[in-house]
Amino acid sequence: MKKIRSRRLTIFISLFILAGISTGFLVIQDTRDFRIAKNLDIFFSLFRELNTFYVDEIDPDKIVQTGIDNMLRTLDPYTVYYPESDVDEFAILTTGKYGGIGSLVRGGGEFVVISEVYKGFPADLAGIKAGDLITKVDGVSLKGIASDKVSDKLKGNPGTDITVTISRDGKETDFKMKREKIAIPPVPYYGMIDSKTGYIRFSSFTQDCYEDVRNAFLELKKYNPKQIILDLRSNPGGVLTEAVEVVNLFVGPGNSVVSTKGKVKQYDEDFKTTKAAVDEKIPLAVLINRGSASASEIVAGAIQDLDRGVIVGQRSYGKGLVQVTRPLSYNTQLKVTTAKYYIPSGRCVQALDFSHPNEDGSVGYIPDSLITEFKTRNGRTVKDGGGITPDIESLPEPLSQIAAELYVRYYIFDFATQYYRTHPDIKSPSDFVFTDQDYSSFQNMLTARKFSYKTVTEASLNELIDNARKEKYYDLHKDLFMQLQKDLSHSLDQDLNLFRPEITELLEEEIISRYFYDDGAIAWGLKKDEQVTRAIEILGNPSKYSSLLNGKSSAVFISSSNEGSGTIRIRNSGSEPGESV
Repeated sequence: MKKIRSRRLTIFISLFILAGISTGFLVIQDTRDFRIAKNLDIFFSLFRELNTFYVDEIDPDKIVQTGIDNMLRTLDPYTVYYPESDVDEFAILTTGKYGGIGSLVRGGGEFVVISEVYKGFPADLAGIKAGDLITKVDGVSLKGIASDKVSDKLKGNPGTDITVTISRDGKETDFKMKREKIAIPPVPYYGMIDSKTGYIRFSSFTQDCYEDVRNAFLELKKYNPKQIILDLRSNPGGVLTEAVEVVNLFVGPGNSVVSTKGKVKQYDEDFKTTKAAVDEKIPLAVLINRGSASASEIVAGAIQDLDRGVIVGQRSYGKGLVQVTRPLSYNTQLKVTTAKYYIPSGRCVQALDFSHPNEDGSVGYIPDSLITEFKTRNGRTVKDGGGITPDIESLPEPLSQIAAELYVRYYIFDFATQYYRTHPDIKSPSDFVFTDQDYSSFQNMLTARKFSYKTVTEASLNELIDNARKEKYYDLHKDLFMQLQKDLSHSLDQDLNLFRPEITELLEEEIISRYFYDDGAIAWGLKKDEQVTRAIEILGNPSKYSSLLNGKSSAVFISSSNEGSGTIRIRNSGSEPGESV
């Protein structure tokens, strides 16, 4: 039977190649066409030989998927193949909409945990809370099921019934609800920071998102703001045309925002503003960080190139490539890079060198030899090489090791769950005060759960000692190593006291989110947001703001923290680890 299948496969491939030749698919008219034909023939031959002679049965879906994925990795990070099973996920990424109950789930034990509930959607209205365990869906146990599989079970067509069994404090309860079309808000929060400053957090460029930004801007205008902050930090981008519309809110008609150029010239296009702006004059600051990519960089870059506002924060991600979706056979899709985009000064924000990326994939070190200078509308010098370099560079301080451990290992999350269940009477953010007693309760929880961690310094010293033992140097310098271990060892109580301010900040923000959702946590976090503070300072200094935009003042560097290690906690609907459902 195996031989018969092999022969059928060989016949099919041969007919496919012959058909290609007859239709001109493999017409060898020049060297490039010959190389394409030769390599396709090699691929088909290799697959045929594997199928016939490999010692075990091969999974054709798996082996071809692996081949496709590795082939695309040689191009760029954004050209991606979506098998039929992932097509729905791609639709969510581009539209921000799906059918579900409106929550985020994550793994972490026998059952998945609700990590966030979206305000006003079925899970919220039914009474499901962050910290709840999902034990069953429609009566089927989910014990040991991965979070992505649970997410698939919770999703479905809008209007369909679903029963979710929740375990809370050891008691199981059934929650019956109907799935809805879940539209993740692209503007999770807007408001007045003070009497003069309006603020808009903008988290994703989904279809028609500019309407949300516009409505937020118009609402803020009712309070007569003197300056506006548009926060694009950790906004990964999305639909390119929405970026043009967002720029148009601050810039009048007829201004070029972005142009695309690629191999297929008929698709090259110049995108300009076409409408009257909501406000062309109000002082504007745009916040960016290393998570600001693609359409976010178009908005920030166009605002900078047109000298419409100041850019504050970190250098952005460095993605200046345009993708389109091409349908393939069997309901699969290819998201393929077709062009590069260029902002008004003529620069492309795409990283020119992928060889030195940061850990998160954003643009890293760029040699000066690769960098070209361009000019803004007012004659200011701006540079390419990758990403948008802010006018006011304000880098976030990195979290301490203990704070990072507490956050990523969900101790912060778990204490917030415990706090919410024992403090049900907080009705407004002004009622919330995190006390010394609360912090002591947190410390007691860590002690009870035997929390421990190693610092990077300790781990490095242990590695050094291991190497010294292997090379027989340890005994010669035993006293020195023992003294280093003593001097460099950390104390949990000491670290909890030393880094209390930042640990408290994490706890407060997580607790506030339980009562007042994502928008409440954002509003709370703005009080201690250094980059927002820097933006307010520059907007509140008209002469400095004007001199920056007119090229009479060079870029300002605020923080001396290491860019490579800096982190910032930006809450939005896609920032928490887990699956949207």
